[in-house]
Amino acid sequence: MDIGVVFPQTEIGSDPGAIRDYVQAVEDLGYSHLIAYDHVLGADITHYPGWSGGYKSDDIFHEPLVLFGYLAGISKRIGLVTAILILGQRQTALVAKQAAEVDVLSNGRLRLGVGVGWNSVEYEALGSTFQDRGRRAEEQIDVLRKLWTNPVINYHGQQHTIIDAGINPLPVQAPIPIWMGAGGRLSPIPSSRVLKRIAKVADGWFPQFPPGQDGEQAVLQVQEYARQFGRDPASIGLEARINYSDGDQEFWVARAVDWREMGATHVSINTMRAGLKGADDHIKAIQQFKDVVNS
Repeated sequence: MDIGVVFPQTEIGSDPGAIRDYVQAVEDLGYSHLIAYDHVLGADITHYPGWSGGYKSDDIFHEPLVLFGYLAGISKRIGLVTAILILGQRQTALVAKQAAEVDVLSNGRLRLGVGVGWNSVEYEALGSTFQDRGRRAEEQIDVLRKLWTNPVINYHGQQHTIIDAGINPLPVQAPIPIWMGAGGRLSPIPSSRVLKRIAKVADGWFPQFPPGQDGEQAVLQVQEYARQFGRDPASIGLEARINYSDGDQEFWVARAVDWREMGATHVSINTMRAGLKGADDHIKAIQQFKDVVNS
């Protein structure tokens, strides 16, 4: 099981030197990959009564693919993972171009996690429709893979028309792995429709639920759907998240064991919302986690 970190997006600040120090510490400590969350816009919730989203305009978010372009130049080994990039509010061909560029600059280290998101304010501001974002996902993923594996394509879909055109350069990986987010903070167990979509088109997925009976059932359901689609369930990865603030060292170890037993191929430590201040505190936290979980 590969162990990664969640980039402390909302707490690391905007100093490039601090970001460099943190990322190089991640690599020096032997972590396999780094995950970055995505939000383009945050809502000023004083104007949105009843707001239930996890983030707002006060929360800093570095743009993941631009960030990864920087990280590609200051790291050598770690995987760069979006978890997730909100695909439904973006132009698919532009995502294909940007992701391919990151993959080229990092020499094939990108894993593109995508999802539909929850922030309708963000969708509206970016000129995308919120209500049908899930239905668009499969076609968007199909377009991405075709653009990454062919110099020129002809595509006529429900939402996309590409006539004798392609991206250049193509990515190192052909295609870049696409993983999918599943579930959310308020409804962590995904619907059967979402689980079926994962089993049909994704290379892996990021569940939001903790280990337990309901989560085990969701994992088994993805595996069953995969068999129905003629896919090997073992070919679909699963990345879990452990929150640093949820417990002590014994809790971290137990959580890692639970996820391994549930078939997780990857797990990442999230050090946000633990009262840590700045890059140095987050570096100390990921060092502590790595020492404990690897012992």
